[in-house]
Amino acid sequence: MSLRQMEYFLAVVEESSFTRAADALHVTQPALSHQVKALERSVGGALLERLPRGVRLTPMGRAFLPHAQLAVRSARQAERAARAAAGVAGGELHIATVHALAVGLLPGIAARWRALHPGVSLVLREYGSTDALEEQLERGVADLAVGPEPAQWLGPLLRFGREELVIVVPFDDPLAGRGAVRLAELADRDWIRCAMEPLSEGVLVLDRACGAVGFTPRTVLRTEHTSTAVRMAAAGVGVVMAPAHMVRGAVGEDCVLLSLDPPWHRPLAVFSRVPLTGAAEAFAELFGARAPAVPAAGARPD
Repeated sequence: MSLRQMEYFLAVVEESSFTRAADALHVTQPALSHQVKALERSVGGALLERLPRGVRLTPMGRAFLPHAQLAVRSARQAERAARAAAGVAGGELHIATVHALAVGLLPGIAARWRALHPGVSLVLREYGSTDALEEQLERGVADLAVGPEPAQWLGPLLRFGREELVIVVPFDDPLAGRGAVRLAELADRDWIRCAMEPLSEGVLVLDRACGAVGFTPRTVLRTEHTSTAVRMAAAGVGVVMAPAHMVRGAVGEDCVLLSLDPPWHRPLAVFSRVPLTGAAEAFAELFGARAPAVPAAGARPD
């Protein structure tokens, strides 16, 4: 079994066709078929069912697929890491993050990176939740992650600051002239909820906090992306909780941000499966990243 054979197998799965996979790989179809059959002999059975139009995975193929994906991703990451260790003169750096940070924090960091290291391109992979971010980094989809500090992480982790979670209201809201608001004051408000809300110990932070002060948020709109939820709040649909940096990145000055009393923060970190070297280390340095002085913690009010 070889890495090339697994790459060929994955291409056939992705294209659902030997012909299209061969075209994508710039090889002949007989050569591709030969390598896939050799892979099937090595694992002891058929991985693909050949159909009149296309292919589909056999039960053995479905079991084999995630391991082949991980092997190929890990090999590519190993190649990038080896090149990165030699410096930051060229190549790609793959970064995983959550949507809110991609909108609110990373544009400025990416601009600084391009000015300092024009030969190294960035590949950004965005995820809707911290759970998905950590899971995908474990699977090797990126060289490092930028996100809320994981509750538990076995690899290198460097803390670089905190993000504040705020309440967003439109300019004509009765609370707009205030700098801060107690969560209990929002018990009778309509809420916009987002699939990307932060979790703490498996529970949505907002639900836990509102329950602690005696109410359940009355949801009037649900959306997938935090940036969409913020725009809805700016238009007066309801109030929403979001990271302050993301709000400014999503809608600029078109709404009012209210700090919570007491304020809510969560630590941010750069983390990786392997030691940060070369381009990955240089990228972390843009954040002024440092090792955390206290144990990692999930999202929580201060």
